[in-house]
Amino acid sequence: MSFHRTTSFSLTLALLALTLFSCQPNGPKSDNKTAQNNTPTTAKSDWWKEAVVYQIYPRSFQDSDGDGLGDFKGSISRLDYVKNLGVDMVWLNPVYASPNKDNGYDISDYQNIMKEFGTMEDFDRLLNGFHERKIKVFMDLVVNHCSNEHEWFKSASASRESPYYNYFHWWPAENGKPPYRWSIFDEKGDAWEYNKATNSYYLHYFSDYQPDLNWENPKLREEIYKMMRFWLDKGIDGFRLDAIAFCSKDTNWPPLPEQYKGNWGMYYANGPHLHEYMQEMNREVFSKYNIATVAEALGDVEGVMKFVDPERKELNMAYSFEAIDFGYLPKEYKMPDPKGYDLVAWKKIYEKWTNAFETKGWGTMYLANHDQPRMLTRWGNDSPEFRDVSSKMLTTFVLSMRGTPYYYYGDEIGMNNIKFDKVEEYNDIELLTNYAQVKAKGGDLKRFLEGMKISSRDNGRTPMQWDNTLNSGFSTGAPWLKVNPNYTTVNVAAQQNDPASNLNYFRKMIQLRKNTPALIHGDWELIDAENPDVFAYLRTLDGKKVAVFLNFKAKQSTVRTDLDLTKAKVLLGNYTDPSATVTLRPYEALVLEL
Repeated sequence: MSFHRTTSFSLTLALLALTLFSCQPNGPKSDNKTAQNNTPTTAKSDWWKEAVVYQIYPRSFQDSDGDGLGDFKGSISRLDYVKNLGVDMVWLNPVYASPNKDNGYDISDYQNIMKEFGTMEDFDRLLNGFHERKIKVFMDLVVNHCSNEHEWFKSASASRESPYYNYFHWWPAENGKPPYRWSIFDEKGDAWEYNKATNSYYLHYFSDYQPDLNWENPKLREEIYKMMRFWLDKGIDGFRLDAIAFCSKDTNWPPLPEQYKGNWGMYYANGPHLHEYMQEMNREVFSKYNIATVAEALGDVEGVMKFVDPERKELNMAYSFEAIDFGYLPKEYKMPDPKGYDLVAWKKIYEKWTNAFETKGWGTMYLANHDQPRMLTRWGNDSPEFRDVSSKMLTTFVLSMRGTPYYYYGDEIGMNNIKFDKVEEYNDIELLTNYAQVKAKGGDLKRFLEGMKISSRDNGRTPMQWDNTLNSGFSTGAPWLKVNPNYTTVNVAAQQNDPASNLNYFRKMIQLRKNTPALIHGDWELIDAENPDVFAYLRTLDGKKVAVFLNFKAKQSTVRTDLDLTKAKVLLGNYTDPSATVTLRPYEALVLEL
């Protein structure tokens, strides 16, 4: 449920706590065969720095039974496809038992499986299948809140005497109305919901069916850590910790400090005991396994660094969201600036965050995920003329930057936004909540929906486009979300054996990254910073230099640089006839060895 959904305050979830490779050489032994098969490709404790992560949104990847929802058996049938991409790990969005009001980010049972996806046995088969192919698996875990259908909350909301009452945050009604807190998914914008049975209000930073867990209660934290060990002993390779930056609350419930006015997310991400809890989590759980963790952690450079500074012993990686939330109009819910985004300003954001992790900590690199629209539409050009070169250019960008790359399913074939015309076609609670708020205020609904064609999260959740058969081969039944109509031409089958396809370019770029240490561990230096059209940078390691030139515009552009290209070797380009030059064709990408 990423707090990026938090909407307008530039969130895209600066956080993401990802936990991947789990060989457990120093951790508890397990008789579980899945855990035993969990063999890392490297014994290094920081293997995750060299990994390429492929995100699978299970409900949209492959359906096996015709109910229109992706499931484990469907994903199992696509294991070899994922292996042949060349990726090292897979991030699965939540698969735990859930009423699915927020696509699995409302968990009703942390140690059971969503029935729509299959059974625990099916999950074990999927996990084993990835491990047999030397692909690590990390799970998306939400512990800031749970579902109101969780047994803990059902008991807590029935009586103040329940042993689980203090697993949640409550405000007794006899004390009057609780201090105002904003809710991300509540049409009223109120994070306190009245519960008649206990005559008290419970806190929900997200929807009223997602009550916040009380991390100030040690018993609750023990339950969470026990649950984490359950999955790690089963053999998974880590966790992405959704909305983890929100877990600590100031239970004195003071008025919102002046510096946070208009930015509730930043206030929520600065709880008084947040990092105490992260260090305890590491001490009690993560330190006992060879895994990776990534935080969805809102904040500036200084704040995010607290999560990933190795000396603090918290998490391995965190998402930076300043760049991914760039280009929206201020004080409006994800409304794209009609003038487009300023590439020069965008580059400087990446420069700031990339340099921040130069000597300590580790960053991440991504342009899309389940909380984002498709990268091709958002950051490139999805017109028929430029879709292929633009998609390949963005792939080059993601896989040549410093930091662990996270790549979203379908982007490898150039999937783009579906651009729904009607609100009834959307499924996303974030969009529906904000649509209702715009309507209640008498706002321009037509303008709102036009903006959502670019920024809505449902654009990135449409079913995977496998072939040109019914529903693109995703399902024999009506899909939970419409398939993009361009599936007849944009699909895996059409690209699988085409050397010049987006799919095969993605495979080549992954191999180039793996074979070029400078693209992983090398220093990073921005080139031609003020160029409004080109994003160019130099990666250097042990005297070896690799230059990356990326034209972000639909016109010929030139890189201004003193680099000597006379002996440069083209390692990869997204046109069929690349050459070592500073003059780039529309959306051209060049990776040059100097």
